[in-house]
Amino acid sequence: MLNALILKCYLVSLYMLSLFVNIFTKFIFLFAPFFVISMFLALTRGDSKEDKQSIIRRAVTAAGLLSVILFFLGPFLFSAIGITLDSFRIGAGGLLFLTAVSLVNNGTRGHATALPKEERDDVAVVPLAMPVIVGPATIGTIMVYGAELKTVAEMATGLFAVLCALVLLAISLVLSGRIERILGKTGLNVLSKVSGLILSAMAAEIFFTGVLSFVTRFQTVG
Repeated sequence: MLNALILKCYLVSLYMLSLFVNIFTKFIFLFAPFFVISMFLALTRGDSKEDKQSIIRRAVTAAGLLSVILFFLGPFLFSAIGITLDSFRIGAGGLLFLTAVSLVNNGTRGHATALPKEERDDVAVVPLAMPVIVGPATIGTIMVYGAELKTVAEMATGLFAVLCALVLLAISLVLSGRIERILGKTGLNVLSKVSGLILSAMAAEIFFTGVLSFVTRFQTVG
């Protein structure tokens, strides 16, 4: 009996670790860190080190709060407006694919390519937190993953993975000056394109999961 309990705990722990690594890895690419670094450097050019660190803290905090809200909002929103998770998978997958194409072609996200034309007192929340870090495709994907996870343990693990990915993004922004010196603007652009290729595969997975579920449902009904 004790051995069976230990084995069960081990298998659950292994599953949760696998779930964490899976979601953490996906969101590292979903947040497009090399594109975010490029935008951050452009937005804060000439700012002091203290100002940059303050912007990073506020931007990542805002992005984290938004991610938490979206993570839990999905099921309630789907129920309120009467759409299925599979419908949202197809929509979010398509939107994420367009973002991936933009990254591959230009090294930028299509919705956040230009710097603000007017002078801003604070760029931490808009445009850095949203839409640079958390853009439309990211919003849809967070809501999909939040709705897919059913148990409390799975949701806690998934949310922790998303927040850890944001912490890693914050660290990369703190080191953005060094990263730019090492990689150069061309290197950052190339890595943004590589991130776009990975995002396109994620988009295909989300999209075709929704399509397959629709086909299976219709076959069952038929």
